[in-house]
This record gives sequence, structure tokens and C-alpha cells, in this order.
Amino acid sequence: MTAESAETHGSGRLLTPQADTARAGGAVFPPPRAADTGATRGPTAPSAGTAAGPLAADAVAVLAAGALAFTADLGVPLLAVGVGLAAVIALNAHGGLYRTGPVASALDELPGLAARAVLAWAAVAALLAAAAPERALGYPTLLLLPAAYTPLACTGRAVVYAVRRQQARRRPRSALVVGSGGLRGVVAATLLAHPEYGMRPVGLAVCGPESPTEGTVSESPRLPVLTSVEDVSRAVIQNAVAHAVFTTPPTHDPAAAVLARRFTDHGCAVWVVDGGPPGTARRPAGHLWGLPCRRLRPARPGRAAALAKRALDVAAASLGLLLTAPVLLACALAVRLADGPGILFRQERVGQGGRSFTLLKFRTLRPADALESATRWSVADDQRMSPVGRWLRRTSLDELPQLWNVLRGDMSLVGPRPERPYFVRQFSQRYTDYAERHRMPVGITGLAQVHGLRGDTSIEERARFDNLYIDTWSLWQDVRILLRTAVSLARPGGS
Repeated sequence: MTAESAETHGSGRLLTPQADTARAGGAVFPPPRAADTGATRGPTAPSAGTAAGPLAADAVAVLAAGALAFTADLGVPLLAVGVGLAAVIALNAHGGLYRTGPVASALDELPGLAARAVLAWAAVAALLAAAAPERALGYPTLLLLPAAYTPLACTGRAVVYAVRRQQARRRPRSALVVGSGGLRGVVAATLLAHPEYGMRPVGLAVCGPESPTEGTVSESPRLPVLTSVEDVSRAVIQNAVAHAVFTTPPTHDPAAAVLARRFTDHGCAVWVVDGGPPGTARRPAGHLWGLPCRRLRPARPGRAAALAKRALDVAAASLGLLLTAPVLLACALAVRLADGPGILFRQERVGQGGRSFTLLKFRTLRPADALESATRWSVADDQRMSPVGRWLRRTSLDELPQLWNVLRGDMSLVGPRPERPYFVRQFSQRYTDYAERHRMPVGITGLAQVHGLRGDTSIEERARFDNLYIDTWSLWQDVRILLRTAVSLARPGGS
């Protein structure tokens, strides 16, 4: 029997308390006014940075350009205008022209609009020429359509952005600034001084390590500091917080990822400000008074991504079973000779969506009864374990039968490690975000494991890494974790 859990001793707090600062207790100063938060607040993110306005401007511009070409008797079929509209919107979306920053500029977007319009109408002309050569678009039409669309789209976007700025000044929305060090105070002071961004900071949330001198908030006096996830959630609800501005990228810090997920669950827009050295920031979609700023959108793997992950699992697990067949036979024979009948160990574990399945391992110890198997924490130092059992655990070869669990669809190669129902219930009550690990298939290895969080390590830290893996999932990340796992097997350390 093995335990995939870890001791909870030494688990740190999610947020680092700031020295000499009283706990805010959820009461945020100053209290929100109706003009700040709006009369009502829906479950979706605020309007700043959303795609509806620019998308509508693009659609009107395409239709107006098509109408102009039709009026000029250039022979533009209505179907071609519809296809052109779809192509323009698709290319603009792919180019990030609907992912604007807090304050967008239509002139900054003009070159991208023009280039994508030319490409879109060229593709439409090629399709039309292939399908109906007699109705192919001529050169005058190909010149007119993008030439008319570009200034119209730019003008429409400028109107949309001007209206947004006016509304933002008149009705700023409550915001929390999250991070550590002096940049957090700088961002808060910037938002207070520039209402055109539509964010009115009502508090600071500490996230990440900082010293007493780094965490000063002299730039934003009288803003309380929140030091726990519970305080943040309470402040979001009581103050109708609509924006969360991070100075610590949630994709790089598990603690920040937990907070970002909490803000997203509350319907807040999450922004990331990069205050690093010049030349190190990602190309932003906008800025906060010179600080690069971009909107963070939670990763939502779609059906195609899930199918790709499953295809990788099936291919790699099938190849793994084939290549390790001699090793599997040798391990089975060693267990049979050393420990008697019962080569495989079967144990109930909790998988994706909280569904139970039977996990397979090579037996390394025979538990006294079913209760011990389900509830005993760890057997790493159990004296009942034979030398063969200890060797299997030290080399992780006892996990090889789980390749069959992967083929069956119970597990994935990469994902949060599955735990027994008894401990899942305990940890879900003790740790706020533990249950969220079950949003994706459980795995043989995972991001927590390649960071050394296996065996008797912090459950809270493992849950953070598991949720960070889910929030930032990509197929390449799975491949990287598998490669790191393969390297780690050359340095056996046990589990």
C-alpha cells in the first residue's frame, strides 16, 4: 500500500501578512458608492476590455464597405460580403484585436486592421474564383473593400473607446490590487490618480514574499491590506469588486493562481501589470500610465484539447506497455516470489469530477485489513515491507500498472495525483481549493511531483501546483512534465 498524500505540517498561508499592518477583516475603505459600482452587477466581467464594441464596429464597417461596392456596381455577391465579414472577424480575433487593454487606441490598431482586411478579402476572392469563376472579384473591388473598411472600422473603434473612457470616468468600478513589494502601491496610486481607466482601488491584497520595507503602501494611503483568501472573497462581495490587478503574474506563482481563480469565480476581470526591467515584459494589449498591462483570461481547454490530451495518453500508454512488458513480467515475478500471491494491489481512488475508480499498482505491502488500506496515511517506513517492495517503491516501478488505468480512461499520464476518498473528504474541508484539483483527469505524474512534492510534503502546496497546472494547461506542458519525470526516474527517491 502507498500513500499519495502528504503531511500537512508546515503548510504556509496562501497570502503573506504584511508587517505592521492590521488585518482588514473584509471591511474595505472607502466604501463603494452607487456611482462607483453601478446600480447592479452581473455575473460577467466588466465592460472594459470586452470584445462587443470593437466587434460591432468591425461588422458595421464590413457591411458598409460591401454596400459601397454594391452601390458602385462592382458586382459583389451578398454571399461574398458575408464570408468576408466572417474572415475579417476571425483574423482580427486571431490577431488579438478584440483583447484590448484598460484604455485602447484605435490608431494603434489601424495597421493591424488594414493588413487583416487585405488578407481576408484576398482569401474571399480566391474562394469565389475557385467556386464561381464567372463571378470573380476584380481588382477595383479588391482595392475598394479593404480601403473602405479600414477607416470605417478605425473610426467606429475610436467612437467605442471614447464612450468607454467617458463611462469609466463617470462610473469607475471597484478594484483590488494584488501582489507584493512597492509596485503594488504604485499601481494603486496610478489608478487613484487616473480615473479614465475605470478602476477605483478599494484595497490591497498581499500575495508573495516581501520584507517590511518592500511592502510599504505610502503611495496609496488609507487603503487596507487583505492578508487571507477569506478576506479577499469577503471584500469582493461587500464592495462589488469588478477588477483585480495583479503585480505578480498568476501563471508563475501558485498562490497568485489560487487568487486569480477566486476572482474569476466571482466574475471579476483579472489584469496583469508587468513592472519588470525594460525589455522583459510580454507585448501588452495596453498599459496603466506606462506600466504594461494585459487582460488575463482563464484557460478553458475545449473538446479539441481534451481529444488531443487523450490521444497523447493512449499513444504513450500503449507504447509504454509494449516497451516495458519485460519489466512488468520481471516485477510481477519478483513480487510473487517475495510476497506470495496477490501481485497487483487494487485501491479506490477519486478521479475527475469526483468519480471513483480502481487504481492498480504492484503490491509492495499487504495491509492488515480494508480499513488500514483506506485510511492509513503512509507506509514508507513500514517494517512489514519486503526488500522487493522497498525497491519497487524507491524506483517507482510499482506505478507501472497504472498505464492500464490510462488506457481504460480512468487516468491521464499527467494530472493531479489521485487520492483515496477518506483523505479527499478531509482535505476538501481543510483546504479551500483542494476539491478544484478534480477539474481535469488525475495522472500518474504531475506538476507537483516534478517539483518534488511527493511523499510526505505539504498538501496545500501540492493543491496549489495541481490547480496551477490546470489553469495553465497546454499539450506541450504535458510533454515537458513527462520529460522531467523520465529524468527524475534516473534519481530514485521513493514516494
